Amino acid sequence: MSKEIIDANPDWGEKDKILQSVPGVGPKTSQVLISSWPELRTINRQEIAALVGVAPFCDDSVRHSGARRIKGGSANVRKALYMAAIDAVKYNKTIKSFFDRLIAEGKKFKVALVAAMRKILTILNVMVRTKTRWKESKTQMQKGGKIAP
Repeated sequence: MSKEIIDANPDWGEKDKILQSVPGVGPKTSQVLISSWPELRTINRQEIAALVGVAPFCDDSVRHSGARRIKGGSANVRKALYMAAIDAVKYNKTIKSFFDRLIAEGKKFKVALVAAMRKILTILNVMVRTKTRWKESKTQMQKGGKIAP
């Protein structure tokens, strides 16, 4: 989906401005999310994470307890979120502090990055639902050991 098509539709244009207000989310990520994710703002964070494929699913059986894995979902949305997360852990203070906390707790790099992808996804979902743009503030920083969206 091109920028011209998004700008021609007022609803998509507003979503585009909201999504790109988040540090780390650029025009390409925004275009992919708008074109591939019509459910944006209509479902909860667990459903969104499963739909995109960033929700951890257990690999347990009666005899063993396996590692959690992400699976399913939309590969192109997951790729766009991956690139957004790479930028966000560098330039977005909220996502960076969340990512750094996970790394400090001993999580592997990719596990922490997928958690950052999921965090970005849930933040974007709420922002589009409430039609608010990103504001870096102290309320979005640490609250009780967790990062608040």
